[in-house]
Amino acid sequence: MAKKQHKPSPKDRHFCDIAGKFKNNIYGTAKGKIREAVLKRDLDELLSQHFTDKALRILDVGGGQGQLALYLAKRGHHVTLLDVSEPMLELAKERAQNENLINEMSFIHAQLQDIPTLELGQFDLVLCHAVLEWIVEQQHALAILKNCLKPEGVLSLMYFNKAAQRLANMVYGNFDYVASGLKVKQKVGLSPNQPLESEQVEYWLDELSFKTMSKTGVRCFHDYLRELQKAEDQFDALLALELQYNRAEPYASIGRYTHLLLHA
Repeated sequence: MAKKQHKPSPKDRHFCDIAGKFKNNIYGTAKGKIREAVLKRDLDELLSQHFTDKALRILDVGGGQGQLALYLAKRGHHVTLLDVSEPMLELAKERAQNENLINEMSFIHAQLQDIPTLELGQFDLVLCHAVLEWIVEQQHALAILKNCLKPEGVLSLMYFNKAAQRLANMVYGNFDYVASGLKVKQKVGLSPNQPLESEQVEYWLDELSFKTMSKTGVRCFHDYLRELQKAEDQFDALLALELQYNRAEPYASIGRYTHLLLHA
């Protein structure tokens, strides 16, 4: 009798070995620039409307090379950058030193799941961007983030939107891939292994008593362009339209990423 084949359990994905790839393939592209611009716009408005004239204690979970951490440190806030990738942290430290921000920042080599053991205290603002889709125990991760917040704290959560992934692949004509539930035998290196359905995320957030302050789609148009070169050639026009429409439905729900600002 043949032995039953057991599928390997899903695992969290880390990026300790490809910091350079992230720098070139994500942050240096039109899609990375759109993502950064959208997040900065949303956070700027949060800081001006919710945290007026106050130096904040901020935790950036999975903050990678520190683009947003450095941006917030420049504004006078103290930012703790936590990442499981040591090469990513080294790049962030180097940038902080070059920009004379090293005293406004702390760097911790750890993963999100380690936070309860680190005794970091609580924060006014916690960032968790493009992390959740690489973690297997996503609901538990959200509970950890909730516990990091002060009573009036805010969570900035951005996750990979499975509905947008499904829609984009239908536009591309990848019908077999969509029919298989967006599962492939071999994962692409930078393709998230645990994309999230918004309805599931909303249920988990409701269970944790989070209140949604705002919802933004990230890359509502970019990923559906028939001619991707236009994203580079006409970037300013594309970015202006992304920023104009990405909080309005149906566009907010079809962004490749969903960015939520959540009140504890």
